[in-house]
Amino acid sequence: MPSIKACGLAAFAILSACSLTVLADENTVLQSGHEYLVTANYPNNLHVIDVATDSLLKTCKMPDAFGPGTIQLSPDRKIAYVLNNHYADVYGVELDSCKQVFHASITQKPGEKAKSMFAFTVSHDGKELYTIANPTLMMNDRYEVQQPRLDVYSTDAGMDAKPLRSFPAPRQLTIMQSGDDGTLYVAGADIYKVDVNTGKFDVLIPSRHWKRPNYSAPDVLYIWNQQTYQHDFSLLYSAAKFKDKKQDPATAEYVYGLFSIDLKTGKTETTDFGPLTEIYFTGMRSPKDPNLMFGVLNRLAKYDIKQKKLLQSATLDHSYYCLSFNKDGSKIYLSGTFNDVAIFDPETMKQIGSIKLPGGDMAITTTQVFMR
Repeated sequence: MPSIKACGLAAFAILSACSLTVLADENTVLQSGHEYLVTANYPNNLHVIDVATDSLLKTCKMPDAFGPGTIQLSPDRKIAYVLNNHYADVYGVELDSCKQVFHASITQKPGEKAKSMFAFTVSHDGKELYTIANPTLMMNDRYEVQQPRLDVYSTDAGMDAKPLRSFPAPRQLTIMQSGDDGTLYVAGADIYKVDVNTGKFDVLIPSRHWKRPNYSAPDVLYIWNQQTYQHDFSLLYSAAKFKDKKQDPATAEYVYGLFSIDLKTGKTETTDFGPLTEIYFTGMRSPKDPNLMFGVLNRLAKYDIKQKKLLQSATLDHSYYCLSFNKDGSKIYLSGTFNDVAIFDPETMKQIGSIKLPGGDMAITTTQVFMR
């Protein structure tokens, strides 16, 4: 039989757990003019962090299953849309109440199973939501891979949203953002601009098919779909820069670079920013100084884009996948992998804080920092 002391400790633990729930009340309302960070983790949580105090404000419990936890915010920053349930569903969660107000299954046709590989976003005006569905027809004796499609939903469609319109789409599409003029920008083998009313895909930035003299084809791995204060759509590439037409890999310079689209003007940029010394999963320009580029995976690194030079790096306790800035550029937030958000000073590259989240790994969730 357990002792009275052991029972007392157990009761204390239960009460402590309950008190944590009260501190992170789902009905806590976000304040106008205040800055927040949202992220997700196992078993299936959506967390809101107060950036002013660097503390957990609230936790929303999500339906169904976790994964990948990719988050996109409505333009008014009131609703977080989350790709979850093993890449199979998009959920809209009202951040003030944690109430689910939208649901769309990526699978839309009888007999098919469809997933979205991080490929969804909200329109510039918040009225529509876009997804890329990768469907497979599930036959009794075989599976048939189908043509991917761009599905367009109305964000006011509620809990059983169906596409307003659908269009054929290229294969291998991932992250996307909506421009201020309504153009949809989608990353894939190349980066496309898409007319969401006609479904027309045009190559805007050649990636796999670029024609840069004495460069190899770029290597791109970028699945973190971030909405930035710079109001751009950016992703990293690496490539070999050869010395001459012989294209000898032994004498090549290996570089990291940045594809970027200004979502206000549609202007594009393809820029090398530094030597390829290690792999980064995400990168972002500083809101304070756009010439400074930061990347993260096993280390946090800072580059001067014009000089194409590594300026500083910081050792991390463990790998982090997703890098975010607060609005004034005074703090860097590192997330992904475990259940802690690390905070760094971009000037000194020293760690200045850490926020431990209830639950398990954040895995490959996309963290967003925003002003309400």
